[in-house]
Amino acid sequence: MHFLTVPGYTGSGPDHWQTHLEHDYAGFSRVVQRDWETVDRDRWVARLDEVVRGIDGEVFLIGHSCGAVTVAQWAAARYDHRVVGALLVAPADIDAPDALPAIQPQAPLPTSELPLPTHLVVSDDDPFLALERGHELARAWGSTLEVVPGGGHLATRDGYGRWDYAAHLISRLTGTALEPTSGRVPLAQ
Repeated sequence: MHFLTVPGYTGSGPDHWQTHLEHDYAGFSRVVQRDWETVDRDRWVARLDEVVRGIDGEVFLIGHSCGAVTVAQWAAARYDHRVVGALLVAPADIDAPDALPAIQPQAPLPTSELPLPTHLVVSDDDPFLALERGHELARAWGSTLEVVPGGGHLATRDGYGRWDYAAHLISRLTGTALEPTSGRVPLAQ
């Protein structure tokens, strides 16, 4: 199985949990957008589709913020059956009236059930996604939901650099023991 991280607006920096997953475990790669500062729904979804179709075998997607939104938008419009599921962490509410102007071009969020298993992780104090809205998205998308108390946007500045729990979730959701790249202990399924 291949694990594909999908960063959001501004990308995921060197201490972001997605970057740590890519470095710590085998079989991970990243969707790289041409411009991380200019969120463009059609271009970002097309790029994700291009990367997915270039991978042989099963794929599991790991999106954060606007990357989680990109995954949901891709699944709603261009789903490929080789994608066996997705972990969607802290999707940004691009439809909110107070959404950052830079991410508003990604609107709208999908409103129907996604054609693949998804697990949504939200925080009860995310400045970019109200908890109630997180519950609404989980219901609409058919996602299982997990709430992290006091997690903010579940990003580096919120203390989520190396986040071993994300690796644990991926292992649990896929039923696959992640293979460490350098001295890390494998996670149980």
